[in-house]
Amino acid sequence: MPFRILKKKILAPNIKKIIVKAPLIARKAKAGQFVILRVDEHGERIPLTLVDWNEKEGTITLIFQEVGVSTLKLGLLEEGDEIHDILGPVGNPGEYVRDQTICVVAGGVGIGAAYPRTKQLKELGNYIVSIIGARSAELLILEEEMKKYSDEIYITTDDGSKGRKGFVTEVLKELLEKGRKFDQVLSIGPPIMMKVTCDVTKPFGVKTIVSLNSMMVCGMGMCGACRVTVGGETKFTCVHGPEFDGHLVDFNELMMRLRMYKEEEQIALEKFKKNILVKSHASG
Repeated sequence: MPFRILKKKILAPNIKKIIVKAPLIARKAKAGQFVILRVDEHGERIPLTLVDWNEKEGTITLIFQEVGVSTLKLGLLEEGDEIHDILGPVGNPGEYVRDQTICVVAGGVGIGAAYPRTKQLKELGNYIVSIIGARSAELLILEEEMKKYSDEIYITTDDGSKGRKGFVTEVLKELLEKGRKFDQVLSIGPPIMMKVTCDVTKPFGVKTIVSLNSMMVCGMGMCGACRVTVGGETKFTCVHGPEFDGHLVDFNELMMRLRMYKEEEQIALEKFKKNILVKSHASG
C-alpha cells in the first residue's frame, strides 16, 4: 500500500507538516502514539509522533524538523510522492484522565507531539493550562490549535520576539510558587526541557509525565536501541512508553545516548548535502 503524501505545509523554518494516506494506521491511532517510517529503501527508521488522523479519510498527520539526513530526505518529498514504508501505530496511548487540572508544557517541535494529547485531555473534560515556547516567534508552531483546546495558554520565546522572554519552565515555576494546583503536568519537547520541568515540579509533589524521544530502530522492543532507565529499571520506549513518570527517568543517560552518534550523523549530513549540491549543479 503506497503511503502517498496528500498535503504538505511549511510551518516554520525547517519544520514541515505532511498529511499521508495511511488508512490502516488512521483506523487504530490514539493520542500519544507514534509511527516509524523509512523515506526510501535504504533509509534509516525514524519515529514521528502522530499529530492527527482522520479515520474517514484514511489519513495521518506528521510534523517533523529537518535535522538529519532522514528528515531532510522526508522534507524534500512533495505532494504526490510516496514514503517507502510506515509502521504504526506504535507505543502506548496516553493515560485517560478526567475532570482534572492539567498543565501541558511543550517546546519547539514538541508542541506538535503535545497537541493530540492536549486535544484528547480537553475532550475528556479536563481543565488545560498550556505553556508553549520556542527559540523565536517564527519557530513557534500550532499556536492557534493549542489555544483551541486550552483554558489558559502562556507563550514564551528565548529571544522575547513573542510572548514572554524566557523559558516555559520559568512560567511553570512561577505558577507553582503562586500556589496554582495541578493534578498533573505533561511535558513534551527537548530532553533538557523535560528534565528541567521535572526538577521544577518535584519539590511541589506534582505528578509529571514526559514523552521520550529516544533513538529507535525496530519499534518492537527487540533491538534495545530505545532503552531508557526509569526508576532504576531498563525500559524500552517503543513498548513501555513513550510516556513515563518524569521523576523516575534518568535524563542524563537519555541525553548521553542521544549524543552517541553525533559525529557520524554530522558526517552523513555533510555527505548528503554535498551530493544534493552536486546533483543540483549537474541538473542546472
